[in-house]
Amino acid sequence: MPTLENEWNAKKCAGCGVSLQIEDGKRPGFVPEAAREREPIICQRCFRIKHYNDASSVAIDQDDFLRLLGGIGSTNSLVVHIVDLFDFEGSMISGLQRFVGNNPVLLVVNKIDLLPKVTNWNRLRNWVQKQAKAGGLRVVDVVLCSARRNIGFDRVVEAIGQLRGDRDVYVVGATNVGKSTLVNRLIADYSDLARELTVSRYPGTTLDAISIPLDDGRSIIDMPGIVYKSRLSEIVPRETLHALLPDKPLKPLTYQFYEKQTLFFGALARFDFTAGERQSFTAYLSSGIPVHRTKQERADELYDDHRGVMLSPPTREELEDMPPLVRHNMRIPPGGPKDIFISGLGWIKANGSTGAVVDVYAPKGIKVLLRDCIL
Repeated sequence: MPTLENEWNAKKCAGCGVSLQIEDGKRPGFVPEAAREREPIICQRCFRIKHYNDASSVAIDQDDFLRLLGGIGSTNSLVVHIVDLFDFEGSMISGLQRFVGNNPVLLVVNKIDLLPKVTNWNRLRNWVQKQAKAGGLRVVDVVLCSARRNIGFDRVVEAIGQLRGDRDVYVVGATNVGKSTLVNRLIADYSDLARELTVSRYPGTTLDAISIPLDDGRSIIDMPGIVYKSRLSEIVPRETLHALLPDKPLKPLTYQFYEKQTLFFGALARFDFTAGERQSFTAYLSSGIPVHRTKQERADELYDDHRGVMLSPPTREELEDMPPLVRHNMRIPPGGPKDIFISGLGWIKANGSTGAVVDVYAPKGIKVLLRDCIL
């Protein structure tokens, strides 16, 4: 005979998809007694995110995520992969092509509102296609949009309608790329379901695959966001996250540099122009991260004395819980501008054409790479 607990386990949270339970307030899916009669029913965690902007640090296990992702290849579906333009290489799902099999992939690039209005969007689309191909992903189309500003969402919905045919739609992406915002729009357009997914700035909001029935008998399946510890947004303290994630167009910061000069980005990263002719570098990052310039010979001492105070965020105490900074030596070839990309923080554009040698310091494990310019 089924127990009351088993009956609750069979139910799913309408906000994050996790199995509900009524026994342990510290485990995911807990529903307090006062909320058990609500419809649609959501777990305590989703309730606190929605009403108090609070979230516990619960995320799906990587093995569970890969198991869920691996099931897509055996279906006949349209796969919508959402990536964050601000953190493009950091938010691409590594090896996605081998998981989706022969299913078509629509690449939705979110947060285009962060780029200048004078951006050449055709050139940007070509850049995205080139980067996706380099990452081993074959896409049937690329759509640029902004979930926050509701820019391009009509085109996203239109592309999904054209490409899905008589198929289910799987929506996949890393954490915090705007996935649940898109799914909520699709629910509004394609389903009469009276519920929304929980939307939050915090990583790992969706904890299990959520299936939303559509009016034509098919479903949208919202997959949990994969957590990549190679992104700064996944390892910084919660108090620093709002400063790290830009919410308005980036204001480029351009510096004329002689060699042996340094930039600090709060206490999160450091950039050294080690060798090369005098040239300019332009930083693209959130305005919430202060930039401090100094001579390279003073940089170590400055960091030791002022990290977490003048060089912040994070605070000195919060830095104790983060990985130490490690050095990445990079040679920028002559011939044109390049981006130095730091996942979750932004990028530094090397504007010169004569080449340079730079050192980038970022917390251990954070993705740092040299790429063709996005702008």
